[in-house]
Amino acid sequence: MSLFLMVSSLLALSIVVWLVIFIDAKIGLQRIDRLENEPASQDGPLVSIIVAARNEEKGVKESLQSQFSQSYGHLEWILVNDRSTDTTPIIMNEMQSAYKNVNVIHITTLPPGWLGKNHAMYVGAKQARGELLLFTDADVIFQKDAIAKAVHYFMEHELAHLTAAPNLRGQRLWLNSFIAFFMFGFSYFKRPWLANHPRSKVGIGIGAFNLVRKEAYEKLGTHEVIKMRPDDDLMLGKKMKEMGFRHRIVTALTLLEVEWYSTLKEALIGLEKNTFAGLHYRISMVMFAIFGVFVSQVLPFFTLFSFEPILIYLSIGNIFLLALIYSMIIKRMTTYSPWMFLLFPFTAMLFIYSIIRASYLTFKRGGIIWRGTKYRLKDLRSNNT
Repeated sequence: MSLFLMVSSLLALSIVVWLVIFIDAKIGLQRIDRLENEPASQDGPLVSIIVAARNEEKGVKESLQSQFSQSYGHLEWILVNDRSTDTTPIIMNEMQSAYKNVNVIHITTLPPGWLGKNHAMYVGAKQARGELLLFTDADVIFQKDAIAKAVHYFMEHELAHLTAAPNLRGQRLWLNSFIAFFMFGFSYFKRPWLANHPRSKVGIGIGAFNLVRKEAYEKLGTHEVIKMRPDDDLMLGKKMKEMGFRHRIVTALTLLEVEWYSTLKEALIGLEKNTFAGLHYRISMVMFAIFGVFVSQVLPFFTLFSFEPILIYLSIGNIFLLALIYSMIIKRMTTYSPWMFLLFPFTAMLFIYSIIRASYLTFKRGGIIWRGTKYRLKDLRSNNT
């Protein structure tokens, strides 16, 4: 097969794939509700907010203060200090002294077979008294009605699990373009809208906001069933849906905000822990992901300048569909401008680099290093279910 025929065939196939994804996303995104549109409950079940933190002195105080200002009054906090070496435990102790219904747990050792955050969440959940458990990260900023609206939505739809997508805030152009591309890729790859389809087995979880009924969480098997998963937030929703529990995802772009990473370098380092996990620790999946992203999201921008008319037309078709899908997802799942698409081919190549980098470092190190603790690849793979 000639190079021209191979490239044109790949571009034609890519157009077909993007057409299918466009239809799927167009219909699916309509199933994702906006939490902002929900009434705020003033009364309801006790919610236990579980915050696990390791060396989070930079953002934990602001996050907790935003939680203490919630309009929903039936709350308690389980703050879990997971072996921090900075001032995180001091801040947590200060919060316990200053506010009611705050319980601080200090973890000093990590049991074998556990990832630190997962173990901290598990320990916190065991101490919780609430009918509902809210697992959240230590750097999420809550607007005052966030939990009140979430509880109303949760109870109204008789859910066992609710996850909410926050606004991912960045400080610089290239970081923001990378975040936007990540959300684009996450959306078409994970298809989060399927979580809201009752007959689908697809479930999703987002670390900023995982609200779960305690009874369902215990029936699931608690964090013990995902104790070695770096993508614990995603897996919690996935397992809940697979068990048949009622589960939904919503957006909360003006109610929840988190600085995903401060710099592009931090983002690349942060992705080391879950990129390979998301590809099931398989080299074949890594190669497929690299090839797929390059052919469908980078190649059309090169072949656009070809001297072959058919390649130019196929490239235009791909780029048009990419822009359409990108704009649709970015406007619905983020607060960024669709004009970020102008940087698309560069961020696509950067994303390919992040996959290669994360996979290479995982193999080189024999595992992942997360929050100062190394977890062996052998152990991660053995718990890849």
